[in-house]
Amino acid sequence: MTAVAEEFPTAFDEAAGTTGPEGPKAAAGPESVEEEPVKQRKNGLYPGVSDELAESMKSGWADTELHGLEPIPQATETAARRAALSARFPGERLVVPAGNLKTRSNDTEYAFRASVEYTYLTGNQTEDGVLVLEPTADGHRETIYLLPRSNRENGEFWLDGQGELWVGRRHSLTEAEKRYGIPAADVRELAGALREANGPVRVVRGHDVGIEAALTDKVTAERDEELRVFLSEARLVKDAFEIGELQKAVDSTVRGFEDVVKVLDKAEATSERYIEGTFFLRARIEGNDVGYGSICAAGPHATTLHWVRNDGPVRSGDLLLLDAGVETHTYYTADVTRTLPIDGTYSTLQKKIYDAVYDAQEAGIAAVRPGAKYRAFHDAAQRVLAERLVEWGLAEGPVERVLELGLQRRWTLHGTGHMLGLDVHDCAAARTETYVDGTLEPGMVLTVEPGLYFQADDLTVPEEYRGIGVRIEDDILVTENGNRNLSAALPRRSDEVEAWMAALKG
Repeated sequence: MTAVAEEFPTAFDEAAGTTGPEGPKAAAGPESVEEEPVKQRKNGLYPGVSDELAESMKSGWADTELHGLEPIPQATETAARRAALSARFPGERLVVPAGNLKTRSNDTEYAFRASVEYTYLTGNQTEDGVLVLEPTADGHRETIYLLPRSNRENGEFWLDGQGELWVGRRHSLTEAEKRYGIPAADVRELAGALREANGPVRVVRGHDVGIEAALTDKVTAERDEELRVFLSEARLVKDAFEIGELQKAVDSTVRGFEDVVKVLDKAEATSERYIEGTFFLRARIEGNDVGYGSICAAGPHATTLHWVRNDGPVRSGDLLLLDAGVETHTYYTADVTRTLPIDGTYSTLQKKIYDAVYDAQEAGIAAVRPGAKYRAFHDAAQRVLAERLVEWGLAEGPVERVLELGLQRRWTLHGTGHMLGLDVHDCAAARTETYVDGTLEPGMVLTVEPGLYFQADDLTVPEEYRGIGVRIEDDILVTENGNRNLSAALPRRSDEVEAWMAALKG
């Protein structure tokens, strides 16, 4: 993995006014520092580090160890999740990496987001972390492997690209133990230990090539997939902490939609990117990020399901399909869509299409309840849309024929929803029999999002339909007695949307 780079350290142009570090992304252990000379940036402005400067940088720093730290809010839940994982795979070593930084350009990286599996089990979000469950006679011994604080003796804290003076302070291992409730160890020692390990091992693949390389002769794709599937299915039913975080995400998202409505005149003067930037500001103020690329699709762009270029014009008289979600600091995301009249009022045809989608969503939401088949909400919504398409003369009936042959899909295109959580399309690795062919249970959270899309070049529909796309999406919690719409604070009915927009524009 990146954190185990053997070449360290690299000198940076630390005082020349540049804004980025250079060289390897992390230091090797202190034992290698004395043997490895300080390497220079190819085009750095300083020829090296004098012995006097190196010695000066070692001392004169206050002790910043944090004391009295409290466990993270979800520590009880993450412990329960690890216990369930331990019970499922007794006698086996389980390895769950967070992942590594990924290069965006030269020596700059993308913002890091830890793997969902790792975050779900630990609550930690730092790069290069690895959770390891070592089998014992009565379960597993848990260890979270992390990079410790930047080393001040060998200069890592100011010379390395991920040193403290470049990217900020990391928690010490002692601090991490207090926060996450898991014994912590230095991750730079892990790859070697895993190479020497014996017995059955499973690893979550796709996040840390170094860890996978250390286990290459000890794991199989089939066994590792079983681990990934289990962790995906474990997230199908949310615990109380997760439901609370999803509600936070939705509440922030509602405020983000309000922000957008208030600046639609500025978007008209610029482009869809004004909408994207406006919503992003709310996501960064109140959360970690957006949960996925915001779809800010105005006019005919609304007929492109995942329009994330957001570089088109915003015109009065057109519709804006805004599909966006705030991601909380704990990575839980909302996923909400509204299709809004840019000038505040739906035209007669726009309203007809919008109301059909609204009726379909109402039917879908009504079908969400414990004990119902997962597919029921999709089938209910699709039936309503098929009925309207036949009624309008766009699809040849009867309705049963349309549904049997899937003819409505020319204009409905996608499934009516998906599970929601740490991933916007959560639990995707779950077995079909437990997800799409499964049964709804209290604690599940899913989207209900029917749509109608009439492409600009679709010659099978009247010209006035072409270029109109409508989707309405809400986040629905399955409760003991039915369901709760987490995003109910955002108006859905066409007349309520118009009144809401008018009030916001004031």
